[in-house]
This record gives sequence, C-alpha cells and structure tokens, in this order.
Amino acid sequence: MKAPNVIKDLEKQKDKKRAEALSRFFKTGKGQYGEGDIFIGITLPVQREIVKKYRELPLPEIQKLLKNKIHEYRSTALCILSYQYTKSDVKFKKKIVDFYLKNTKHINNWDLVDISCHKILGDYFLNHQSKQIFYKLAKSKNLWERRIAIISTFEFIRNNKFNDSLKISEILLNDQEDLIQKAVGWMLREIGKRNLKAEYDFLDRHFKVMPRTMLRYAIEKFSEDKRKYYMGK
Repeated sequence: MKAPNVIKDLEKQKDKKRAEALSRFFKTGKGQYGEGDIFIGITLPVQREIVKKYRELPLPEIQKLLKNKIHEYRSTALCILSYQYTKSDVKFKKKIVDFYLKNTKHINNWDLVDISCHKILGDYFLNHQSKQIFYKLAKSKNLWERRIAIISTFEFIRNNKFNDSLKISEILLNDQEDLIQKAVGWMLREIGKRNLKAEYDFLDRHFKVMPRTMLRYAIEKFSEDKRKYYMGK
C-alpha cells in the first residue's frame, strides 16, 4: 500500500470545472490566503470513499501525500490520519500527534485544519494536564498554526471544558486575519450553545474591542435585541 496508489485513484476522480470553482472559493490567487494551492476538483465525500481503501496507509506514505502540492492529496492524507488516530492505542496516538505537529506547514488551508486538528490534537490533549502546545501555536506567526490552536479546542468545548478555549480566544482577540476572527467567533458560539453565561461573560469583557467579524460570528444565534446590543446598534 503506497502513496502512488492513492494518487492514482484520486486522479481518476478529478474534475476540471470543479477544480476552478474550488480554486476561487479557497482564495488561491496571488496575495490571497491560499496562494499557490492547487486543486483537482475532488469533493470530500469522494475522498472519504477512497480513504476506506487506504486507511492502513503507513505514516511514511501519508507523509508523501501531505507534502504534495495538490490540495486533495493533503486532504486525503489528513482523513486517513484522523481515521488511524481513532483506531489506535495510546502509544500510536502519540506518534500520530507528533507527526501532525511536525507537519503543520503542510496543513495550510482552513478546511485542512478544520477536518483534522480537533479530532487528533483536541482529543489527545483533552485530558492532559498541560495544554501549552496550543498557547504556543496561538502565538505563531503562521496563520494556520493559530487556527489549529483555536479549532483544536472544539473537542474541549464538546466536553464542556471552556477555559482553554476562552484563554486562547483572548490571545487571538486582536488578530488581523479574517480566518482567525471567524474561527474564534465560531468557538465562542459553540461555547454559548453549551453555556450561554460563559459566552456572555467573555463578550461583556471584550465586545467593545473585538473585531466585527469575530463578534458577528460569536453572536450569530443571539436574539435580535442581543445582537443589536453587542453590535452597538
């Protein structure tokens, strides 16, 4: 079972028109966040069907896919990795976590982050006493590492543990990147679904200085009156 076999199966599913649409959607133009990313037009459900065939792919072969310039190769690699993580013992889970952290430079678009980090890093560190890796990533100069930091905490939120999510949100409060503002707002909204008071407390401390995009995402499910209050209208 080798990476070229996965690539061969993926190439059979490529779609030029869809690739053009995905390239626009994921902002691959010059100066945009996805500059240089290359799509071949394969949907995630199709990729996941291929993953079923290659879910035992060895890590060195996953590495080859993850280092490839083709977006869907990297996406498929992360789906395989996420599957393997769920089926592994503690020792191999640690190996996958180390592998993931060593390859963050290849996890370089928002969908790649969002389909994988909370399933791997979030789950692994959920019950670990130290979660310092997320605070380190939150202060990274790399956009995607900062997004990994906050989205990984989705797994904490799902388990009603909000403290790290809120602290990392504070670190990212003044982040100028739209994709970080949206991610933080999303996680705050998820906290609010489970503990509205926790979200209100955070917003009451910070809403006057929060970027508008972050705030809009955070209060999306609020009543009209509450939205108007926080937006200052």
